[in-house]
Amino acid sequence: MNICDIMKRNVFFVRPNTSVREAARLMHDEHVGVLPVLDMEDNKVIGMITDRDICCKVTATGRNTVMTTVADVMTKNVATCFNDQELTEVAYLMASHQIHRIAVLDKDDKLAGIVSVDDLAHRSHDLASTVLEASAAPAH
Repeated sequence: MNICDIMKRNVFFVRPNTSVREAARLMHDEHVGVLPVLDMEDNKVIGMITDRDICCKVTATGRNTVMTTVADVMTKNVATCFNDQELTEVAYLMASHQIHRIAVLDKDDKLAGIVSVDDLAHRSHDLASTVLEASAAPAH
């Protein structure tokens, strides 16, 4: 089975110049914990911002959520996969990067969807366990 069979296709995203407050509001309103960050020109994924990024990098440090942009706190060089990859391959990619969510790209490197460990769990508890166990392991 390919990852495109389980990915969420209607993905909310932000731009790098979006304020953290706007990103947090979108996460709240749409009940999501991660937003891919797409560049302004060709809509390619240039980062990811999570609810944890907002909490730990902005709120906990007293930064202004209006003045701080997504680009200031997003994770850059994010792991991605392609929509024609097998579930097993993507699960091991997620495990090796110790991530719970991954952006899925099409053949043109454009955002096609997103997959979470929860999505994997609906198809295979073993694959989801692989991802979760890797993220629980101490970092090297």
